[in-house]
Amino acid sequence: MMIVKSFTKAALLALPLLALSACGDQAGTASGARDYVSAVGSSTVYPFATIAAEQFQAANAGMKAPNIESTGTGGGIERFCAGVGAGTPDIANASRRMKASEFETCRSHGVTDIVEIQIGIDGLALGQSNTGPQMALTQADIYAALAANPFGQPNSAHTWHDVNPALPDVAISVYGPPSTSGTYDAFKELILGKGCLTNPAMAALKESNKDQFEATCHTLRGAPEYVEQGENDNLIIQKLVRNPTSLGIFGYSYLDANRAQIRDVPINGITATVATVADGSYPGSRPLFIYVKRAHIGVIPGLQQYVQAFLTAAAAGGPLSEHGLIPLGSDLYATSLRAGTDLPLLTAAQLH
Repeated sequence: MMIVKSFTKAALLALPLLALSACGDQAGTASGARDYVSAVGSSTVYPFATIAAEQFQAANAGMKAPNIESTGTGGGIERFCAGVGAGTPDIANASRRMKASEFETCRSHGVTDIVEIQIGIDGLALGQSNTGPQMALTQADIYAALAANPFGQPNSAHTWHDVNPALPDVAISVYGPPSTSGTYDAFKELILGKGCLTNPAMAALKESNKDQFEATCHTLRGAPEYVEQGENDNLIIQKLVRNPTSLGIFGYSYLDANRAQIRDVPINGITATVATVADGSYPGSRPLFIYVKRAHIGVIPGLQQYVQAFLTAAAAGGPLSEHGLIPLGSDLYATSLRAGTDLPLLTAAQLH
C-alpha cells in the first residue's frame, strides 16, 4: 500500500490501463482494443445519451459512433461492474444513484476506479391518455392500489374507486418498468414508499424492522393491476393510447414529448413540469447519472471527449434540455463539469 501511495497520478492510471490493454485482446479488434465508446443502462437516459453521441461525432470527425444500449439501470450497472477491459462497457447510464451493494460488486470484479457524474434531473411521471377519465392521485392512493400487501394486508382493491371513493370506478391498470430499471427503483422509493409512510405504524416499522418494512412498503403486486413492459418507455405510451383507462410510469422526457396524446396525472396535487421537477416539489423528481471507468480513459478512443460532449449538451439551453432533460443548477453543473475533467473517484462512503 505504501508503494502505491508513492506513485504519481500517471503511474496509478497506468496500472489499470495495462490491465485494460491485456483484456482488450479478447475484444477481437485489429488493434487489440475496442475503438469506440460503449455505454449501457437506463432507458430514461438512453435518448439523452444518443443525442450526446451525435454531438460527439459532430465535434470529433473520424471517430466511430458510440454504441448506446438501453438495458435498464440495474442491468447496465451489472454489466459495467463485470470487470475492466475492452469487453466491458465504459459507461453505465443510470436513472438512480448506484447502490452501495453494486459498488461492492464492482470492487470485487476489479472495477475500483468509478467516476460518478450527475448529468441532469428527471421526473418519474405518471401519465394517462388524453381521452381517459381525468385522474389525480396521492402517493397513498398509488401505494394502496399497487402494493402487494398494503399496510401488511393482502391487496383486494381492483378498481380505483376501491382505493378511494373519490376516484373513478375503473379497473386499476398500470403499465410500468421491470425490476431491472432505475425507474422501477425510483418509483418504489419516491412514490410507493412515501405512500406507505403515511401510516404511522409503517413509519415505526421502518425503524424496528427494515426488512419487513421493505417487503411491506416496496413490493409491487403483479398483473393485471401492475404490468411490466420492459425497457421501452415508448411502448408504454402506445399502450396508453390504446387503453385510455390505464396509467403508465415513465420518465418526464417521454411525457413531455408526447403531450399531444398523453397527459400527466398530478401526484399530491402537483403536476409534472420543468419548474416542479427542477425545484424538487414534484414527488417524482430524481437525479440522472453516468458512471465512467477511469481505467478506460486514454485507452478507449474518444471516451473522455464523449463525456465532455454529454456535459456540454446537458447545459441549460443545450440540446438535451430541448428533449426533456431538466438542466442542473449552476453550482451542481459546475461540479459535474469538474468531474468530467478531473475524474474524481467515487467512494463507498459517498453511497451510505
